[in-house]
Amino acid sequence: MREPRFYIRAFGCQMNQHDAGKMANLLHHAGWRPAEDSDGAELVVVHTCSVREKAEHKLYTELGWLLQRKKTEAGLVIGVGGCVAQQEGEALLRRFPGLDFVFGPQNLVHLPELVRDAQARTRGLRVDYDDDPQARFELPELHPGFAATSPGRAYVTVMEGCDLFCAYCVVPRTRGREVSRSSEQILGEVRALAAAGISEVTLLGQTVNAYGRPRPGMARGELGFAELLRRVADVPGIRRIRFTSPHPSFVGDDLVQAYRDLPQLCPHLHLPVQSGSARVLADMNRRYRPEEYVETAAKLREARPGLALTTDLIVGFPTETREDFAETLQLMATVRFTDSFSFKYSERPGTPAQRRGLAELEPGEAQARLEEVQRLQASLTLAAHRARVGETVEVLVDGESRRSGVQRSGRDPQNRLVNFSAARDIARGEYARVAIEDYTPHSLLGRETPAGL
Repeated sequence: MREPRFYIRAFGCQMNQHDAGKMANLLHHAGWRPAEDSDGAELVVVHTCSVREKAEHKLYTELGWLLQRKKTEAGLVIGVGGCVAQQEGEALLRRFPGLDFVFGPQNLVHLPELVRDAQARTRGLRVDYDDDPQARFELPELHPGFAATSPGRAYVTVMEGCDLFCAYCVVPRTRGREVSRSSEQILGEVRALAAAGISEVTLLGQTVNAYGRPRPGMARGELGFAELLRRVADVPGIRRIRFTSPHPSFVGDDLVQAYRDLPQLCPHLHLPVQSGSARVLADMNRRYRPEEYVETAAKLREARPGLALTTDLIVGFPTETREDFAETLQLMATVRFTDSFSFKYSERPGTPAQRRGLAELEPGEAQARLEEVQRLQASLTLAAHRARVGETVEVLVDGESRRSGVQRSGRDPQNRLVNFSAARDIARGEYARVAIEDYTPHSLLGRETPAGL
């Protein structure tokens, strides 16, 4: 008899994608095997994101056709996990009567139990946080098939939740308060990944560089974030270390020093700034001023010349004036971000901004500001790419380039996409040394050097 099959549809951030891998691993240990698509699965889990309203609409569309299919497939089990599940809870079960279970992100360890209940025709709801905050990290050993995000790379969760309560953000409500995972668990996972051939790890957390810091009712962790980076760098076989997403307030001198000292720590940092206006940052409860961010960027680049800085930007926050927006453009030009993810402000239920009743900016004006930010960023990105021509970089190969089947594609230490030609067959997960010869708005172009590695 064929083993039962599952399919996980994950929306949103890297943490959500990594959660999907954890769920796949849990289901594997429970006797399930992955399906190539939802049509071939007896169990479909939709793992949700609620950072932006569009992601919720995607969930409702997905559930609509899944529940229609369930009318002719009585054995189909459908569950919803993630931040929307945490936020909406019982309301989802009421709105979609055919839905079998709902669970929040801190309760994904209970997924096999919820599936068993659903198969016994018991509808389930598990969105409350466990009493033991460390329980969310108690997961079975990773099956090799679910360890890597792509050949050679893997994510490792080091902390979850957030205590900062930015005005626009739902994370403290949906993922809970800040909890750091034990360094013993983290380093054990990194060692296992390295033994399995993983050479690049990305450390994940909602406010990842807050790892180990004391908070009310909890003692300081045995390691701070910078020391954790040093311990990960000591693991044999780990060639590259990345992390996301940090908060500017926790970029201290020890982290700057780590960029100076650790060659394994990639010369790229995604450091969300959100706005260049001191007044808007205060309204967002971001806890730093624009000049402090600029100073931090300068320290990091002094410690690691060639460091690529990328960021997140929100335009059209309810209190943002045209003058505030101009300050964002000025900060972008000053810091010269290699790239940025920019979004129009989107009111989310339960956030401080929503509870304050702040009205969204007129949509046309918000859209115009977004397009202006993106035009400026496009010019900054082109300039950054132009400056890289003539460099020779190490590329971790992902596979064939989309530009041409005879080219290979991968990421350099600065996390830029590199498309390059090679005279030899290079497998995914291998490294190649590439001379950068040209660029596009979205990638660097080059040729593997004759010496290879």
